[in-house]
Amino acid sequence: MSDSAVNESVYSPKSVESKAQAYWAEQRTFEVDEQSDLPKYFCLSMLPYPSGALHVGHLRNYTIGDVISRYRRMKGYNVLQPMGWDAFGLPAENAAIKNRTSPATWTYANIEQMRGQLKAMGLAIDWTREFATCTPAYYVHEQRLFTRLMKKGLAYRKNSVVNWDPIDQTVLANEQVIDGRGWRTGALVEKKEIPQWFLRITDYAEELLDGLKDLPGWPEAVRTMQANWIGRSEGLQIQFAVEDAAGQSLDPVTVYTTRPDTLMGVTFLSVAGDHPLALHAAQSNPELKAFIDDLRQGGVAEAELETQEKRGMATGLFAVHPISGERVPVFVANFVLMTYGTGAVMAVPAHDERDHEFAAKYDLPIKVVIAPAADTDLAAHEQAIRQGSAYTTKGVLVNSGELDALDFGTAFDSLEQRLSAAGIGSRQVNYRLRDWGVSRQRYWGCPIPVIYCKDCGALPVPEDQLPVVLPEDVAFSGVQSPIKADPQWRQTTCPQCGGAAERETDTFDTFMESSWYYARYTSPGAEQLVDERARYWTPVDQYIGGIEHAILHLLYFRFFHKLMRDEGLLDSDEPARNLLCQGMVVANTFYRQHADGSKDWFNPADVDVHTDPDTKVTSATLRADGAPVVIGGTEKMSKSKNNGVDPQFLIGEYGADTVRMFSMFAAPPEQSLEWSEAGVEGMARFLRRFWREVVEFTEGGAAPELQVDTLNAAQLELRSKLHETIRKIDDDFGRRLSFNTAIAALMELYNAVSKFRDDSEQGRAVKFECLRDMVLMISPIAPHIAFELWQRLGHSSVALETVAFPVPDERALQRATVTLGVQVNGKLRGTVQVAPDADKASIEALALADAGVQRALAGLSLVKAIVVPGKIVSLVAK
Repeated sequence: MSDSAVNESVYSPKSVESKAQAYWAEQRTFEVDEQSDLPKYFCLSMLPYPSGALHVGHLRNYTIGDVISRYRRMKGYNVLQPMGWDAFGLPAENAAIKNRTSPATWTYANIEQMRGQLKAMGLAIDWTREFATCTPAYYVHEQRLFTRLMKKGLAYRKNSVVNWDPIDQTVLANEQVIDGRGWRTGALVEKKEIPQWFLRITDYAEELLDGLKDLPGWPEAVRTMQANWIGRSEGLQIQFAVEDAAGQSLDPVTVYTTRPDTLMGVTFLSVAGDHPLALHAAQSNPELKAFIDDLRQGGVAEAELETQEKRGMATGLFAVHPISGERVPVFVANFVLMTYGTGAVMAVPAHDERDHEFAAKYDLPIKVVIAPAADTDLAAHEQAIRQGSAYTTKGVLVNSGELDALDFGTAFDSLEQRLSAAGIGSRQVNYRLRDWGVSRQRYWGCPIPVIYCKDCGALPVPEDQLPVVLPEDVAFSGVQSPIKADPQWRQTTCPQCGGAAERETDTFDTFMESSWYYARYTSPGAEQLVDERARYWTPVDQYIGGIEHAILHLLYFRFFHKLMRDEGLLDSDEPARNLLCQGMVVANTFYRQHADGSKDWFNPADVDVHTDPDTKVTSATLRADGAPVVIGGTEKMSKSKNNGVDPQFLIGEYGADTVRMFSMFAAPPEQSLEWSEAGVEGMARFLRRFWREVVEFTEGGAAPELQVDTLNAAQLELRSKLHETIRKIDDDFGRRLSFNTAIAALMELYNAVSKFRDDSEQGRAVKFECLRDMVLMISPIAPHIAFELWQRLGHSSVALETVAFPVPDERALQRATVTLGVQVNGKLRGTVQVAPDADKASIEALALADAGVQRALAGLSLVKAIVVPGKIVSLVAK
């Protein structure tokens, strides 16, 4: 090891941290390979988007992963902690437009800046595995896998309804549609049907659902959200005959329902505007055609469809009820899409809220067919539904002829048998999950490796012609994708017939890159997506990221793992054994509002907050002009609210270890953390005191060898405290992932050590053991100061990063005495030292003999004594 020393006797984070980081880089401390006899541990934090600047919310996430990684190294694992950049995506296009540059230039500059921020935090990362997902060396493997999925039929192309901005001539994601208008142009968004590429995630729906049972290390909330998103349901698929107004038969319509028990309550059918029945009826009905054209305005998000005003129009067609034979009208409705289910819904307004709202608006019949119980007052029940809202709970059937009095399950079975025998119904398992549409009509993404030939159709790009490289040196205005506008890029040769052909100009959804990135970390430089090293490292042992990714990213993450497994690339079923969803970091927001309602948001660093004598916040002013600003409350750190705290400033002011300590101490990792500069200063004070304690001890010379058998009671007491703390922190780090309680225990131990005044040989020996083990225990959270203090304690020849986590000495855990607090009528009045196995009578006698307790009992009569072994004595007196 380097023997250069940090000269300051006063803690200087800058010099301490630069020395430690230089050593780690020089020694390549955190680079790992598979040639190890140690058990592997793959610790992974979700890779960041290179937006240009990290805030402390990001750093909290990566610090959590780093604490786990460093702890696992100390516990004897071969630990991989990598880092990369989720570099494609729409924000880069927006920034390119704003800054008049190319998305690539903006992205690579941000990566440089953010890499420096992460390195300044002292993260134990193997940087040799770093990649950016926007480089051909990365996305070639994604393209290769996609072409293989095409050949297996797992990737396919079909028409799909999308949000279309008619001015920008582009597809918009649901979140880019605001009040029915494009987020950038303000144009009314249209529903447009265009060809899109899809992956058959529905082929894996059952396995994705069943696999949740094998993920006990994932939060229950995440597993529940994924199960709900997959949405397995069992119902009946039912065919309705269709007639026009004159009774002429048309093609039948099929619906799917999970509530076949309500079949006798159907009073109309709702179909999508582009359903074949709707289009047929519109041919002779100009008003209906105009209505259908109007429905093409607006977005396609499920949430929007559910919350928008229900609108519809009769088609003039009728469906024939499969049981009663009654003719019910067919309506076009704005809440039904062809892309969901069959594009047709049987409407039961008495027992479905959406249908109830629609029926009330258009004065359609509401027929009640489900009641809570057989003895329900049916007249009152019907009146409550017709005048109020739908009754959606399962119950018993009423007004349903021979099905009356049946419960849900019995009615389901009976209808299945009857409709199946007639050839117009069957039991079916359906999923809410839809195939994953991976096409995006944007430039800054991975090109979809497909060639279109007018004679041969859509063909995968041959593997020997991959990657299809996205040009980076482009002029980007945002109106049209550069690759769509460049005929030279588009034009190519058909790999099948050799004729003229064109490339696909859509790019992949950026969820594609983030669905398999973890696997690439395992095999840097591999010619294929992964090589045999992936089998060593996967699955991920600990995955860390925000709860906001619980559904889409984590579902695609699991899906891609199964695709790679089925391609023979991996041999496990799930990508990650354990998942930790860290809470958000929230901070105060401040703004001024303009007359037009717009707001200017000010960063907390630029605002002075004023408090009253009780420290209650009363007002805030902008430092630049001294004028008031509005306090907007605490919210998640974000660019939009300008309340992110710059980690560069914090590291420069306090040091990386202080920032790490605060972010781990202020809240448990899964809970939100409220930013507090006072809390940061508190951590800085603690590290300074700990530094001074160690430095002052070392100034007294080397510590003698510990002789446990010769220790006196006070020395044994402190040593017991140390080893109890080791046991607790080992459990906090390893099993509970409770870093805030680990830091609290360290602080408590520090207080005991700092008050220990014993300069005898064995007193110094005990104190040395405490300080040495405290340095080891604090090192996963504050590695820089631990690095330096480890050397100051005389270990300059042994790298801290090679030392095991302390092991509690069982002898020290067997205390000769334990300290119990003594309460009198709920107030602590004294303490007593007792043997661990002391009986109740002995403890009570010692408690009553304590001087403080006797003063508190003066003039009172003891009513009862409650002894909680190992904890407290509670005396009740009056």
